[in-house]
Amino acid sequence: MPKTALLFPGQGAQFVGMGAGLLERSEKARELFTTASQILGYDLAALCKSGPDTELNLTSYSQPALFVHSVASLADFFDKRPEVSAEVVAVAGLSLGEYSALYAAGAISFEDGVRLVAARGAAMQEAASAVPSGMASVLGLERAQVDQLCDGARQPGEILQVANLLCPGNIAISGHRSSLDRCEGAAAEAGAKFIRLSVAGAFHTDIMLPAVDTLRSVLQHVRISDSRIPLVSNVDAESHTAASEFASLLAKQIVSPVQWESSLRQLISQGIEQFYEIGAGRVLTGTMKRTDRKIPCEAYGD
Repeated sequence: MPKTALLFPGQGAQFVGMGAGLLERSEKARELFTTASQILGYDLAALCKSGPDTELNLTSYSQPALFVHSVASLADFFDKRPEVSAEVVAVAGLSLGEYSALYAAGAISFEDGVRLVAARGAAMQEAASAVPSGMASVLGLERAQVDQLCDGARQPGEILQVANLLCPGNIAISGHRSSLDRCEGAAAEAGAKFIRLSVAGAFHTDIMLPAVDTLRSVLQHVRISDSRIPLVSNVDAESHTAASEFASLLAKQIVSPVQWESSLRQLISQGIEQFYEIGAGRVLTGTMKRTDRKIPCEAYGD
């Protein structure tokens, strides 16, 4: 049996129409969306299938949508490929996707996961609304070069920093909107491609500090168990299984750079022979190909 890891996408992967086919073919998916809608107080399936995108793209809505869609996709995937379940030896998720990974590893229940991501999304949306800020991808440069761009564009009192190390040549930065504006021109001069991301604010920076207290408060009322299989954390790109560590890591994750490339390399070093991206989009499949083309990664979800 090939040693297998599951990867779960983060915010930005959402799109209007996500889950339409899944909901049509899978009774389990319909049950999960119904349970989530009862917890959230709105029809999540209708939002995912029909939008509008202006609402689905709000952090407070997109985070629960992606979590539930990933969990439903996982259930459908195992229905179709039951043999894979016994092959999975590790999980990881990109930012928000870490909650889907924790569910897949048996560390949190589905219901608690919905409550957590709803609280996280609402708190991050509130923090983002308080400060004009955002994120952008810088393509084609090394980490040191991106750090230099941020240092040159950032003025006193502003935040602009690396927020997500996705894969070779793809680094996301995050900070005040004014500093991003200045960085855009400097990136072009350096020969890099600069792409603004459709997110509410400067995730994975201290601009999100107000959301940390909210999440910690909610985490105190959630049962977290030791995971059945290791989760490779965004914060340190190390494997974790202890329940006592997860709450701290989830709180730190909101204001810490996402070590995604290092997480993939950690999984590869553990002998993973097959990756599956479970949920919306194919972003993580792309990062895996950029990190190591020799190891297969398949995307599953709609």
